[in-house]
Amino acid sequence: MAILPKKRKMSPGEEDTITRTQWDRYVRARDSGHLDYVDLAKKCDAYYQGEQWDSADVAALDAEGRPTLTINTILPTINTVIGEQSTRRADIRFKPRRGGDQEIADVLTRLYMQIADNNKLDWIEQQVFSDGLIMDGRGYFDARIDFSDHIEGEVRIMCKDPLDILIDPDAKDSDPKKWNEVFETRWMTLDEIEETYGKKQAERLRFIAENGNSFGHDSVEYNDTTFGDSDDMDEYATAPDTDDYRNVRSLRIIERQYRKLVKTDCFVDMESGDQRFVPDNWSESKTKKFAKTHSLSIYTKMRRRVRWTVTCDKVVLHDDWSPYNDFTIVPYFAYFRRGRPFGMVRNLLSPQEQLNKISSQELHIVNTTANSGWMVESGSLTNMQVEDLEEHGAETGLILEFNRGSTPPIKINPSQVPAGLDRISQKAAANIQAISGINDSMLGTDGAEVSGVAIQAKQNRGAVMIQVPLDNLKKTRQYLAEKIL
Repeated sequence: MAILPKKRKMSPGEEDTITRTQWDRYVRARDSGHLDYVDLAKKCDAYYQGEQWDSADVAALDAEGRPTLTINTILPTINTVIGEQSTRRADIRFKPRRGGDQEIADVLTRLYMQIADNNKLDWIEQQVFSDGLIMDGRGYFDARIDFSDHIEGEVRIMCKDPLDILIDPDAKDSDPKKWNEVFETRWMTLDEIEETYGKKQAERLRFIAENGNSFGHDSVEYNDTTFGDSDDMDEYATAPDTDDYRNVRSLRIIERQYRKLVKTDCFVDMESGDQRFVPDNWSESKTKKFAKTHSLSIYTKMRRRVRWTVTCDKVVLHDDWSPYNDFTIVPYFAYFRRGRPFGMVRNLLSPQEQLNKISSQELHIVNTTANSGWMVESGSLTNMQVEDLEEHGAETGLILEFNRGSTPPIKINPSQVPAGLDRISQKAAANIQAISGINDSMLGTDGAEVSGVAIQAKQNRGAVMIQVPLDNLKKTRQYLAEKIL
């Protein structure tokens, strides 16, 4: 949805206060665990994709001639849970309460189905659910009105990148109605800013960035046009005012939705007790006329309204009351404990590392057993050099010819495979199943000797083990349905 233009011209002092407050709130949320979350979420995502070895460890093992195996058991484990979610997709139905009208409820149900079909909600939900399992427990819907196709607007539901969303660091509840603020941040080029917010704002930002008067490296990215290593700069230091750093690559857009306490007039039906807030654009005369026509009373009360502010460095791009009663962000947390969400992959990292290292060590031992080496008397070989024996000594059908009277070459006895090494790798694989709750029957890897009744019982038990992330998905569906309504 395009951001609405500002209603009034803002003074430089007001703009400076808004942008600095916005930046300080963003920095607080960023430094209160979000950077740690980003690192862990990227690691979990890499493990799911099979990138499970550190590059420094791979280089060190390659130099020693040791293998680096990746036995990616996280991929089928997570895919099994995603498959369970796909088979449990639900349709939202509205029901009347307190004497409500069933016909209206039926219309709302059909309307919700139409909105879900238009947005391909099943696919979006699967992506959000996958983010929650993989990206350390966090996935996000975004529901708002889109005016690009229809003059009166349509409900648009999107899946947001969890790395771009910063939630209130003081929040302890999974319900966004109890949060004080939420951020969405992303990098945009000057051309993209000009397209979205206008040429004037883009030129102001270009001037600020090119003169090194920005909030720092986390607010403006510059193209590296020097021989030096720009990575050595302080990550959040202000860019120097030199020509070497005037080539602006992108700028950070900070979109903040937060609650603010304000006085608001509301209509009250004295018979039923129902109350509704007066629309913002209604004049005092129109408000009084409406109240008189419908026999309503007018009261003034304190209300926590949602303020929507969008800034880029020291420029305000939008600052006004949100057209929505709540945040547009609807979260999904796979697991949630008192303000600390986490996903399924996080607890599988250690056993997966153990499985990879043990399997690699087993292969290394087998390789050294097949080519354990030779003990050769100096100058005793006649049909090859010592270097040739080193290269071809493990080949089948090797013929060695040595000088008469010299000590014959002796193959070095290899070290025996340590007892129980193979069982350690089996334990690591079993740990992954025990932690995730995904057993052989759910993976479809049970042997032919296992009865169908036993397989069904194990599948049912496994479904109970993964019920928590599925129940949390039902909670998110409730939040999303309330938001769309």
